[in-house]
Amino acid sequence: MRDGILKIASISELHSYLGLEKPIYPLVSVIKHDDYERKSLYKESKYSMNLYSITLKNGIKGRFKYGRNSYDYEEGTLIFTSPNQILSIGKKEYTEEPNGWSLYFHPDLLRHSDLGKNIDNFSFFSYSIHEALHLSEKEKNILTNTIHTIENECEQNIDSHSQRLITSNIQLLLEYCIRFYDRQFYTRTNINKDTLSSFERLLKDYYNSDRPLEKGLPGLKYCAEKLNISTTYLSDLLKKETGISGREHIHRFVIEKAKTNLLNSNEPINQIAYNLGFEYPSHFNKLFKAHTGMSPKEYRVLN
Repeated sequence: MRDGILKIASISELHSYLGLEKPIYPLVSVIKHDDYERKSLYKESKYSMNLYSITLKNGIKGRFKYGRNSYDYEEGTLIFTSPNQILSIGKKEYTEEPNGWSLYFHPDLLRHSDLGKNIDNFSFFSYSIHEALHLSEKEKNILTNTIHTIENECEQNIDSHSQRLITSNIQLLLEYCIRFYDRQFYTRTNINKDTLSSFERLLKDYYNSDRPLEKGLPGLKYCAEKLNISTTYLSDLLKKETGISGREHIHRFVIEKAKTNLLNSNEPINQIAYNLGFEYPSHFNKLFKAHTGMSPKEYRVLN
């Protein structure tokens, strides 16, 4: 324990902390939640692991906070964490002790593998806890079957095939999770549209204030914090709903604002750039030309 945070550096340390036998495979472990006495992480206010984790919380009844909304979750909730995230356990909002499983794997497992090269593509490892994946019964069964395969492989004697087989099955699990997150984005279209509307309103409010002159261009992190969701989740949501990234959304909004200012005022172009939050007018000119095919000066003259 350091600075009030429980630090777990390895699979072996995790097993020791949970009172489990030493792992057969030192870089990966599947742990059933009913395999250990539930003192552990749930009694610590903060903890951090140098491990990736995928956790299925099952058998929960109650309400789950997802952004600013609440949802029933009866069938299963999947939570992802990446190494060295600091996690906090707050007051539980459910009425039954959760069961299910957790897959933990050390970053070293991924060295020299295709999954290691592509792990950052699985952006849900950077989502906040309240942006979990909510599974149907069928989806839960698909993932649990894959977990059984990984578990069986972990229980074999280690040979030259072990690491490749384990990582390939973890990648299969993650690919399924991408599919299920896509389904979740799709089935929550109305909620996502509310978030999109709030995002656009946030940009309008930002530019109806003195913030551009004081703070510069609005960043996606600023918008996500105001919307009470993680930056990565907001970026993915916007991409799913509109086909463009959050950063591109902000740039397009700023360029439309710039067009209006160029055509409806006689302010110098440099001053318009400063008013929009650009520290250097050259950056404004470059972005404007990239979006419109002409410089701000050309746009003003031709229109």
